[in-house]
Amino acid sequence: MKIKLNVWRQKDAADAGSFETYDAADVSEDMSFLEMLDVVNERLTLEGKEPIAFDHDCREGICGSCGVVIDGRPHGPKERTTTCQLHMRSFPNGAEITLEPWRAGAFPVVKDLVVDRSAFDRIIAAGGFISAPTGCAVDGNAMPIEKENADLAMDAAACIGCGACVAACPNASAMLFTAAKVSQLSLLPQGQPERWRRVRAMVATMDQEGFGSCTNHGECMAACPKAIPIDHIARMNRDWLKASLRDGRRVATSGDSAAG
Repeated sequence: MKIKLNVWRQKDAADAGSFETYDAADVSEDMSFLEMLDVVNERLTLEGKEPIAFDHDCREGICGSCGVVIDGRPHGPKERTTTCQLHMRSFPNGAEITLEPWRAGAFPVVKDLVVDRSAFDRIIAAGGFISAPTGCAVDGNAMPIEKENADLAMDAAACIGCGACVAACPNASAMLFTAAKVSQLSLLPQGQPERWRRVRAMVATMDQEGFGSCTNHGECMAACPKAIPIDHIARMNRDWLKASLRDGRRVATSGDSAAG
């Protein structure tokens, strides 16, 4: 196969950046997309040129590091597939492919196709934990959980934090990511002690990081390599409203007591 690549090159967040074109010859259709980029980078290195910077780690669709916008679609043309799982047989011989980083204000470009996704880490840190007694692990069957809730929690926990939902959303919203992280705990008994504090803290941090609002386009679910449904957003919104009402009553009660 012979492929032409239009790749976004940007030195750092302050640089304006621009597209550069590269020809990739002798590409095997059995190569993964990242393996193809490795070959291109080897040639650029031998020519004394700067290789294309891109994120990767596990190359098994688990870590979420490899996010790249391919021809306008996060992770490329195949559904439920991360960039590292995408193979070159998904493109015709002679294809011209455009590569860009995630485009979102909350994901500043570090270099070329690499963006800073630490905003996701801060959202998780704001409330992504549970209270648990120390000591021996509790027996797996000691805490009965409804199968429906267990399945929904597992679906939410499948989120790999790649950021495709943000890149696909016209508002650069992180609602699907945040909702998945909220749901995976709120659906289980272990997540109940911090349930109301957690949802408010994580949503507040999401807003502080500069992500946009959700307007129900559904592009996030379509781009998600784990096909996480937007039902989790509705669940998070309900929890957030309940938490706000609970806190409002608590403040009012405290005020009445102080006045009395």
